[in-house]
Amino acid sequence: MKFICEKNNLLKAINSVVRGVSSRTTMPILEGILIQTNDNQIKFTTYDLELGIEYVIDCEVIEQGCTVVTASVFSEIIRKLPDTDISITLDDKDLLVIECEGSLYKLATMNPQEFPELPKIEEEKWVELEQNALRDMISKTIFAVSTESHRPIFTGCLFEVLNNTLNVVAVDGYRLGWKKRNLIEKADDFKVVIPGKTLNEINKIISDSFDKIRISISKNQALFDMDNCKIVTRLLEGEFLDYERVIPKMWETRIRVNKKELQECFERVSLISMSSIEKERKYPVKVSVEIGKIVISCKNQAGDAKEEIFLNTEGKNLEVGFNPKYFLDALKAIDDEEIYVEFGSSLSPSIIKSVDDTADYVYMILPIRIQE
Repeated sequence: MKFICEKNNLLKAINSVVRGVSSRTTMPILEGILIQTNDNQIKFTTYDLELGIEYVIDCEVIEQGCTVVTASVFSEIIRKLPDTDISITLDDKDLLVIECEGSLYKLATMNPQEFPELPKIEEEKWVELEQNALRDMISKTIFAVSTESHRPIFTGCLFEVLNNTLNVVAVDGYRLGWKKRNLIEKADDFKVVIPGKTLNEINKIISDSFDKIRISISKNQALFDMDNCKIVTRLLEGEFLDYERVIPKMWETRIRVNKKELQECFERVSLISMSSIEKERKYPVKVSVEIGKIVISCKNQAGDAKEEIFLNTEGKNLEVGFNPKYFLDALKAIDDEEIYVEFGSSLSPSIIKSVDDTADYVYMILPIRIQE
């Protein structure tokens, strides 16, 4: 095997596939990148038995072949080489020889026959949309995915196509994020849960462009197919939350507020809430709704903070406590200038949404009991 490739193209492929390398495994082969030539193309593949990534680039192939090389060492060497053409050869001792200007490296390789095959996807359902649209949908929900392994179904995002609308939903038991998008092309209804880890990696690979990405669904796998990159992932099994049923339809108190102003107030007050003096304690930020204003405050052994915002209020006066991180995560994901925050009682979920009834997102946050 021998090929010559421009560094930036090579590095783009490697940076994409290393996201599928296993970080914890007793199988050394899973710590590697499978390199395969095919005419004048090179295919790089990684697979951790849950997430698999393939990336194909064009280059000058002098001699066909394949091998597996340890991903961490190979990627670091390529990254630090000069920005010019790189020659890569598999010699007769099965060493991967990397040459670039005055640099010469020889790396041990592994048997490519031992590298596991990626699952074959027999497409049953599919949906197609722009890469920047998918990126936006993931970014606006992924922070609400659970990290608790005892509820594995909530460690992923629900992808649901219903009446030609794609819904992406994340929930961790304390908050919920829901982003939806009307599809241009007709798609059959389906409902699957894709691991949050996979979606995080996909968001780092896809571009902020109008180029299309196709999501193909089989019985227990999904394929994300774009340009010269394919990502295969297992699906999570189990019953996801009936998200529409748990979102309150009525409110007792509502405010209309400038999103940026509310976010900046929460950020300042959270400096007291998240003080390191009592790391084992979690202090909520208190929101007090009065006629024509809200007061955002926190008091603990580190000090106390209070912010006031004058705004439009409807309904009853209210005091409610929130984990400031959960509230801020939702606010940071919103692009709108003005939003509604809708409250029930001091112990029932609150809703953050656009003032525009046709908006395509909803966030729900559970309150924290305030101890006086």
